[in-house]
Amino acid sequence: MTKVRNADYAALLLRVSLGALFLAHGLLKVFVFTLPGTAKFFESLGYPPLLADVVVAVEIGGGLALIFGIFTRLVSVALIPVMIGALIVHLPNGWLFSNAKGGWEFPALWTALLIVQALLGPGAFAARLPRAEGRARETSAS
Repeated sequence: MTKVRNADYAALLLRVSLGALFLAHGLLKVFVFTLPGTAKFFESLGYPPLLADVVVAVEIGGGLALIFGIFTRLVSVALIPVMIGALIVHLPNGWLFSNAKGGWEFPALWTALLIVQALLGPGAFAARLPRAEGRARETSAS
């Protein structure tokens, strides 16, 4: 029982940490870089400017969902393409994030952590949605 409880708390810590980081990055793009500035940056990288709005929405919405433990596995998987996009952008800059324009170590780590979160699930103190719980019970009863 102790091992299960420890895993639940580990998943909670990972979930809330990832959620807070994604929320912070999304809000950074809104309040510091601004949405038009973020769109111009995405365009300078060869991405469609509209993708900036999608990434900001996914980071903020995904961050909040992770913090509260809502659809944790699905949200973790949905955030992986965002991190792969960041990884591709930072790949030419080398390994260390302290390199000019940032390296790829952190996007790679975030991608791995999202995979771990998707495998672990929400852990302790996650919001329980009645409809989703009902489906989970039906599935496990089958």
